[in-house]
Amino acid sequence: MSLLMTDSPAVDGEVSDTDALTDFVVNAQLMLDPITPESVRRQAEPRLLALLPVLQALGVFELFAIRDPALAALVRDELEARQA
Repeated sequence: MSLLMTDSPAVDGEVSDTDALTDFVVNAQLMLDPITPESVRRQAEPRLLALLPVLQALGVFELFAIRDPALAALVRDELEARQA
């Protein structure tokens, strides 16, 4: 069973709050797993970034910290770019 959600609702812009958190974690795990093929990582990144507005509205980033430095920087930079 693949963790990659090829028909993820985040791509279409429709995702429930609980689905957003689950999808974020799944895509983050794919991006951080060293055995994930690069092509799968390239698919996971925009899906993960598309979820950020919902997660920010829920206050997820005020409650939880992303421990992986590269992923944390990606999320931080994207959130800052969306505010500008």
